[in-house]
Amino acid sequence: MKLFHSINDFRSTKKTILTLGTFDGVHIGHKKILERITQNTENGKYESLVLTFFPHPRMVLQEKSEIKLLNTISEKTKLLEETGIENLVIHPFDESFSRLTAEEFVHSILVDQFHIQKIIIGHDHRFGRNRTADINDLIAFGKEYGFEVEQISAQEIQDVSVSSTKIRKALDEGNIPLATDYLGYSYFLSGEVVKGKQLGRTIGFPTANIQIDEDYKKIPKNGVYVVRTFINEKEVFGMMNIGFNPTVNGEKQTIEVHLFDFDADIYGQKIEVSLLDYLREEQKFASVELLKEQLNHDKKTALAFIGQL
Repeated sequence: MKLFHSINDFRSTKKTILTLGTFDGVHIGHKKILERITQNTENGKYESLVLTFFPHPRMVLQEKSEIKLLNTISEKTKLLEETGIENLVIHPFDESFSRLTAEEFVHSILVDQFHIQKIIIGHDHRFGRNRTADINDLIAFGKEYGFEVEQISAQEIQDVSVSSTKIRKALDEGNIPLATDYLGYSYFLSGEVVKGKQLGRTIGFPTANIQIDEDYKKIPKNGVYVVRTFINEKEVFGMMNIGFNPTVNGEKQTIEVHLFDFDADIYGQKIEVSLLDYLREEQKFASVELLKEQLNHDKKTALAFIGQL
C-alpha cells in the first residue's frame, strides 16, 4: 500500500475508485465499503484509494470535543493495509480545509487530483462546508463531471447500523464481546513496555506496564481483562488491569499486563495487546494479601476462558 500524507502528494497514471471518511475503528461497516472498492479494482484498470483525515474533524471543529479514537494513525494504517487497498491518503484536517464547498471539494480534489472514476460511500455520508451536501448532491456532481456514485445501504452494512460511537460505548461498559462483533476483530492497545513500581512481582504477578503515547487513543473501562499478545511471533495470553491500583494508593491510571508462562525481558519493546473479555471492576482491597487472593482467582477465570477459545 502506498501512503500519502497530503492530497497534493498523490500521484497516479490511472483513474481511481475511492472512498473517504474518518474510518475510526476500521469496523465491519467500513469493511463492506472497502471490500467493494477492492472488488472494483481487481482487473487492474483502476486504482483503489482511501482518503481519510487527521486530526479527526471533531477535534478541529468542536472546541470542547474530547473525542477518543479507536485507532491511532499507525493502527488505522495497518488495518487499512490489511484490506488490500492500494493507496491511502491521510490529509491534515484544519479549518481552511473544512471551509471548502462541496463543489470545490469535488472539482479540485476528487476530479482534478484523484482523477476519480467512481466513489463508493456509506448510506449516511455528508460532505462539504458544514456537511451540507449529501448523496443526491454527489450524484449530481457525478453526472456533471463524469464519475459514478455507488451507495452502500444501512441494511447492507448490517441490520443494526454499526458505528464507531456504538463501539466506544461498548468499551465504556466493558462489553468486549459486543465491541468485537462490531469491529470484526479484538480491540487492541499498542504501546511501549516501560518500568513501573514493580509491586506485582512481589506478590507473584509481575506486570508489563504499557505506555500509550497518543493521548487521543480510546482506553476502555477500568477493570481486569483477559488478553492476548504476540511477542516475537509467539502467542501469549494473560490478564490486564486498567486503573489506578487503589489497594496501593495509585495516583494515575496505568495499563498493566500479567503474561502467563512468560518471563522474558521485554522492556522497551512495543507490543499490541488484544482484549478478549472483561473479568471484573477494579477494586480496593483491605490488604495486599487479599489482592493476591483475588488475582489468583482472576487467573483461574482467565485460563478457563482461554481454554474455551
